[in-house]
Amino acid sequence: MAFRQIGWGALAAGIAWLGLQTVSGTSPVFAQAPAQPPAATPAPTAPTPAPATPPAQAPTLGAHEPQAAGAPSWMEGMTPEQKNSTLHPNVPNMLGHPAAEIPVDKFKVPAGFKIELWAGDLQEARSMALGAKGTLFVSQRTHDGVFAIVDKGDHRDIKQIAKGLNSPNGVAFSNGTLFVAERERIIRYDNIEDHLDNPPEPKIVIEGLPHQDGHFWKFMVMGPDGWLYFNQGAPTNITMPSYIQAAILRVQPDKHLMEIYAQGVRNSVGMAFSPVTKQLWFTDNGRDWLGEDTPSDELNHATAKGENFGYPFCHQGDILDPVYGKYANCADFVPPDVKLGPHVASLGMRFYTGQMFPADWKNNIIIAEHGSWNRTEKSGYNLTRVILDPTGTKVVKSEPFMTGILDGQNILARLVDVQVMPDGALLVSDDWNGAIYRISYKKT
Repeated sequence: MAFRQIGWGALAAGIAWLGLQTVSGTSPVFAQAPAQPPAATPAPTAPTPAPATPPAQAPTLGAHEPQAAGAPSWMEGMTPEQKNSTLHPNVPNMLGHPAAEIPVDKFKVPAGFKIELWAGDLQEARSMALGAKGTLFVSQRTHDGVFAIVDKGDHRDIKQIAKGLNSPNGVAFSNGTLFVAERERIIRYDNIEDHLDNPPEPKIVIEGLPHQDGHFWKFMVMGPDGWLYFNQGAPTNITMPSYIQAAILRVQPDKHLMEIYAQGVRNSVGMAFSPVTKQLWFTDNGRDWLGEDTPSDELNHATAKGENFGYPFCHQGDILDPVYGKYANCADFVPPDVKLGPHVASLGMRFYTGQMFPADWKNNIIIAEHGSWNRTEKSGYNLTRVILDPTGTKVVKSEPFMTGILDGQNILARLVDVQVMPDGALLVSDDWNGAIYRISYKKT
């Protein structure tokens, strides 16, 4: 029987007394254990038998190839046999491609749907957030800026409203405020849509988030409860994280209060709240160097605060890690709702809430798959549609939506995020080309 709530048990006994609280500033701090009075000198006692062998403790590193000093975080978890592998993460295309050279005509969508270039020449386009007045805010990860795009009908007016930021990958909009998640902090721009030409100085929501080499880029969404939800990824490919790494965290913006919402989440770079149940659904990228066909990326959903989704002990709900799996059972964790496929790099996701697409698309989940690197034959590189039952709690099936993004093994685009627009069209960001596409539907 799978338990949806799980504590760290013996693995966290040494840190169980740690809590996260806030002070008048914005940095999270650790609560200190109360001071204890000196213990009295014990009276001599008779010798006692040697204690039994203590239970095994999960190691920081295991019987895989440890990350060498100065080596990138993605190499963590390679076996000695894999050290000569030619596989490596795709190098980001820092300059993008000129809009006129993007082969949009090769991208495929089902009958009745149409895909076209909506905005280009952005160098990089990552997460998206829609303002109350129709402004589309677009983030970057390897660059340092945030863009505001205003649709003028026959063209898009593009303004860079922020620069000099540290990996500003996460954006969310609520009540006139744009929130931006950087590498180690979250900032806010108040009343931003009225000041696109002269943006205000940002205010700090929270700072002092973990400094780490890998999976530091964040995705962020405003919850129906008024909390900002965001990811803090695992620091390397496969390792024992701290208790606020490999987790989904949330913060109350006005109170600067941060807490853990879910653990065991290796690297979620896409999340959204169901319009039906108001529960949080999220994608999660599986670990590398466990095989070309395992483990699968995941689509999960959390029903309550405090659930654990398995990392680093269990992958895709049913595969124990060769090192950390010795210390847990997969049945102890929340299993995924959908196995999305091996190494597909599932990122941004949204519920389709518009009126333009056919009626049976209502409240479906659309997922952008950035595409694999830890696989000889590439996988992912498309949009996936996930169909839920009317209760919004059970997955009926999943299927490809937008394809044609690979030309053989050549990359034509890398999709990052999706955003439903007021007219019901779907925007899709592409950081490979520095572009945003618009998918519309007209009954034929």
